Order: sequence, then structure tokens, then C-alpha cells
Amino acid sequence: MKNTHIRKSLTGISLLLLLPFLPNLRAAPQPAVSLIELWVDASEAPRKIFHVRMAIPASPGPLTLVYPKWIPGEHGPTGPIVNLAGLRLEANGRELPWRRDSRDLFAFHTEIPMSVSRLDVSFDYLSPTSPGGFSTNPSAKLAVIDWHLFLLYPKGIDPEKALVRPTLRLPAGWRWGGALQQRIERSDEVAFEPIPLFLLVDTPIVIGAHYRRIELAGAPDGLPPHVMDIVADSEWALDIPESRLSAYRQLVREARALFGAMHYPRYHFLVSLSDHISHFGLEHHQTSNNQVPERFFVNDEVHRRLADLLPHEFVHSWCGKTLRPHGLVTADYQQEMLTDLLWVYEGLTQYYGIVLAVRSGLLSMDEGRQLLAAYADELNHQTGRRWRPLQDTATAAHILYTAPVEWANWRRGVDFYPEGALLWLEADVLIRRLTDGRRSLDDFAREFFGAGTGSEGRIFVKPYAVEDIYAALQKLAPYDWKGFFTARLAEKQPRAPMGGLTEGGWTVSYREMPNPFVLSLSEEVLPLPSSLGLVVKEDGLILDVGRETPAYRSGLGPGMRIIAVNGRRFSREVFLQALASARDGRPIQLLVENNEFFTTHELRYVGGVRFPYLTRDEQKPDLLSRILAPRAAGR
Repeated sequence: MKNTHIRKSLTGISLLLLLPFLPNLRAAPQPAVSLIELWVDASEAPRKIFHVRMAIPASPGPLTLVYPKWIPGEHGPTGPIVNLAGLRLEANGRELPWRRDSRDLFAFHTEIPMSVSRLDVSFDYLSPTSPGGFSTNPSAKLAVIDWHLFLLYPKGIDPEKALVRPTLRLPAGWRWGGALQQRIERSDEVAFEPIPLFLLVDTPIVIGAHYRRIELAGAPDGLPPHVMDIVADSEWALDIPESRLSAYRQLVREARALFGAMHYPRYHFLVSLSDHISHFGLEHHQTSNNQVPERFFVNDEVHRRLADLLPHEFVHSWCGKTLRPHGLVTADYQQEMLTDLLWVYEGLTQYYGIVLAVRSGLLSMDEGRQLLAAYADELNHQTGRRWRPLQDTATAAHILYTAPVEWANWRRGVDFYPEGALLWLEADVLIRRLTDGRRSLDDFAREFFGAGTGSEGRIFVKPYAVEDIYAALQKLAPYDWKGFFTARLAEKQPRAPMGGLTEGGWTVSYREMPNPFVLSLSEEVLPLPSSLGLVVKEDGLILDVGRETPAYRSGLGPGMRIIAVNGRRFSREVFLQALASARDGRPIQLLVENNEFFTTHELRYVGGVRFPYLTRDEQKPDLLSRILAPRAAGR
């Protein structure tokens, strides 16, 4: 499909939005909606409850309100409708009856009486009390305000045209940060300028008792304002080393050097520092929501293992939010999304998240290489490759995101992230070889996602199809790009795409010293070699077993617990020592509890405790180091 866009101005809004929705989804008549008033009372966020009021313009007759279901960036029907409680509809002070749709549980039907022009809506949002999924679960000291959690809107309205005027009440003494434009701020309450519903959902903010605002770039740099808004559970977590802040400032410059244009008037990195919230990142046009452990900035090890998170979400402003696969561009939040191109949306972003982390100095060159080695090793020992091609992990993304950890190795997960990174590395190296180093994937990123779009400082969405990707690559470096990607996506591959590493001048080798990127962020998980096919916690609980691996052949399975190793009580040290000593071929004797029953197992594994690293192949040019080298001035 041809890439086209339609420009449209919005009265009173300082941004120029380009039409983000497919025209053929606009055929149904839409209710006329003017300004929607939204009040969110977050004063009780520490006890996990938010109070919501809305005033929605309405006309007499039947009306259906819907709760957002398919959430951009979450790639699935993840709207937490189960957390909506206390729903009450009123008109002219009288309560109106409502009925949930029996098929679409995200829809509520009511009848607006004569002479009524406004519907008053109130409900509570009940926040989860423990981490999990994408839903906001505040800590005692901070919260993320994802506006889609607090919205009901008339079915059929155009989220681009409908304006919302949000007002937020904060817990006493808390502060807020984000890209929304403030209109009025009183004690513990802030009113924002009216904003299109589409852009409100795309612009979360953070609130917290401990807050720090850091300017990363702006007019003196010839760049739009770039701000880091940080909330934390403690004041000490905000004490960020200046060298680390310098690297984040360099990240902005490296992104500009890569893409050549910035499709937003300002950008805010939202960072929540807490061990009591879900940890993930979520992309938006002019902001990103980054939820990380409390020690993220002040602990070198924690930061190292998550250093590509903010770069990843930043890259999404170009790859995912601005240029977006057709299947992820929908008329509203009730329409199903098609995720088959997540190997571009997420895979390419994962690749450039790593590249920019190294170019900016958030990771060293060696750390970037070892992260790629960890990807290659994990994917090469993934048994699910025997039945499931990479493409299916993208097509089935919205069910794989919530898949349990048990049997993950055999099931496969959202592998379009790490394998997508290796896939695009291979494409980058191939382009450099085909053009004798004159062109690279950076040229593709600039032309397809950045300066080549011809727009600077304006938020817009431009849909694309896979044929557009192939055509752009073909123009850059003539090759059978469709065949290249089809072989790696649609066909079952016994190994991960290794061409970017091997042709880039590096090979995977193994050492006894742990690779930090192989280790789980959870200190409760043992550092075990991928070839063993076993994931086990420090208390002996088995989390996963890869099919037809040594662990699988010994009869182990998820949910079992290892009680003893070679006749001695299980511990981290005892188990790792047993693995290291088993190279003589003698099996490791395990006593295992399965529910209330005990069995013995012989684990035959002679590989020892070893971890992947990249080793230089002097027979080939070092293209990988050229890829990871900085592009912008400042380092």
C-alpha cells in the first residue's frame, strides 16, 4: 500500500497532527463530541485507588460508552477493564441506568433523556497491589498516570478530533512531570490545556513524593527540549552520577545524528524508580514511560543490564510511533491490532536501542558486544525453534506477552525483540558488504524513519507495509531482501541469525566468568549455562526446562523443587560446584520434590559452568565495532 498522509490542524493545539487512522474505518456515523472534561483524583494513589469524574457532551437517545481495550505499544487487548468499579452515570442530577454489552465487555449502554446535553460519569480505578503486566500499580511514593486507565468515551467518536481537558489531583506534597501543557496549578492540583483524546492517551505523566527534573537538551543545542522527569521511592535514588547524565545527554545527540529529524516539539523521558512496581518500558510520541528498580541510576550493575531501555523507548518515537505498520494503525482503541510486523517495530528498535546505548556511552563497546553474545547464546539453545518460526512469535504477540514462565523455552516468547536485533544486525552488515562500506542501515533509518519523511517537530503517524521496507532496502543496496527476511522469519531455523556477528568479525566463544547480560535481574535465579536447559531459583524451585535438553532428559519439569544435590542439601554453591565437577561424565544425583512426592533424578551434563562472549575473528573486518562507534560530536 502506498504511504500517504493527510495533514490536519487543530484549533487551540500547538501541534500539527497528521491523520493517524485509516480512512476506510471512518465510514460509520460518529456522535458529535466537543470538549470532554476529565478529573482524576490520585490523592489516594498510595492505597491503590483512583477516583474519576467525567463530563461528556451528549444528545438525547441511545449512547454507548467504551473503555479502551487495544492499547498502543502494549500490542494487545490489555485495557484493564476488570479494575473499573463503582460506575455511575447521571444526567441533570438524576442517575441513569446502564447495561454492559453481553459480547463486548468493554462497552456500556445507556439512554440519554430529552433536554440533556451533558452526561456525568464517575467511577474508581482499582490499581493492582503487586507488579505485573502493563497496568499502573503505584508504590507508596510514586505513580504513573496512564490516562487510558481513567477514560470512558462515546463509541464511534474520532479520538483525533475529540478534545479532553484533564485535571489531576495529587497526593499532598507530590509533584508531577511530563510533556502535557499545564494551564493552572494550585496546591496539590494541576489543570492541563485541552488536548485531543488520541494525544492524551499517548502522553502519560509521572507523579511522586521524590521528584527531579533534568534538562538533557534544548535550544542551545539546536534541538527541541529534551527533559528527564524522575520520580523515586527515596531521595537517594535521584542522586545520579554526572557521567551517567552526560551519557543520556549524548543519547539525544546520537539519535539526532542517526535519524536526522525529530518528529515532536519536545520529548520527556519519564523514569519511575521503585522495587514495588512493574518493570518495563512503553513508548509514546513525545515521551516514554520507563519503570525500573530503585537502584537503576546509582548501581552500576543494575544500570548496565537495563542501559538499553531508555534508548529503546526513545527510538520508538521514530520506529513505531511515527512510522507504524498498517496493522497497528486503528480507528480507535476498540479495534483489533495486527502484530505481524513487530519484527520491524520492536526488532529494529531493539537493535538500535543497543547501538545507541553504546554510541552514547551508556554501555561500553565491550558491553554491547557481550549483550549480543548473550542474545545469540540464549536463542541458539531455545528448543522452541524446532516447531515455531520467528514470524509466529510476532503474529501471536498479544498472547505471548502474558504467557507463563513455565515451558517458555519450548513455547517461545516474544523473541522478535532479541532475535530481531540479531536479524537487523545481519542486514546492517550485509548492506555494508554489498556497498563496500559506502552505505549502512543508518542510511535506511534516516531515509525511512527520520529526515526522509520531510517533517521536523510535528507529531504524525505514517503507516507502512512490509513491501515498503523491502523497497527502501532495495533502493539502498540491491538484493533479494524479501527472500532474505522470509527465510529467517517464515522458516523454522535451528539457530539464531548469526551472520551479523560472524560476518561482522566476531564469533561466540565460552568462558567460566559470567556474562552479566546472561544473568537475570532477579538475584533469586541461578546463573546457569543455556545448554543445560534449566532455570532454577536459589531455593531450588524449577522455573523452566527446555525440551530435549540435559535437564529435560533427566525428568525435571517446571514447578518441581530440587532438595538435594549428590546427597547434600541444595544451595547455589552446591549446585554450581556439582556442575563444574561433572566433566568426568559422572551424573549429578538430584533429590526432587514434586508437590508432596519425592523422586530421584540423574542429571547428565558435562559442559561445566560456562558463559558466552564474543571473540574477535581476525580473518574478517571488524564491522561490528564500526557499527557501534559514536556518530555525534560530544564524546
